[in-house]
Amino acid sequence: MSANKMFQRFAEAVARWSGRPAAFVLAALVIVAWGVTGPMFHFGDTWQLVINTGTTIVTFLMVFLIQNTQNRDSVALQIKLDELIRSSAAHNALLNLEELDDVALDRIRRHYCQLAHDAAATAADEIERELRKEEGRQA
Repeated sequence: MSANKMFQRFAEAVARWSGRPAAFVLAALVIVAWGVTGPMFHFGDTWQLVINTGTTIVTFLMVFLIQNTQNRDSVALQIKLDELIRSSAAHNALLNLEELDDVALDRIRRHYCQLAHDAAATAADEIERELRKEEGRQA
């Protein structure tokens, strides 16, 4: 098995496990144990350094593991969306939008915001007409 495949499996397993309630409980127990040991170490610098160093190391490593998993999920989601766009009546020009620069993305976003605004206004007009019809029938 390749190193990439092993890292991928490890990252996925850690991301899955770290999102579970048991991981939170374990982290909370570590903090409680650290707090309880404070009086034994007279709340000294070394006692504080232990928790600071431990949390820094865990956080540093978790950033990379979670980012790896997030990147894979984003790519998979993008592929699924591209397939839905490709196989539907949607504009195929929307495929690979993530490759466009910020100016082009903003221009397209504004276009779709305007379409959404127009659709909402049309829907509001239709609802208003339906309400008037309903009021006319009740009168």
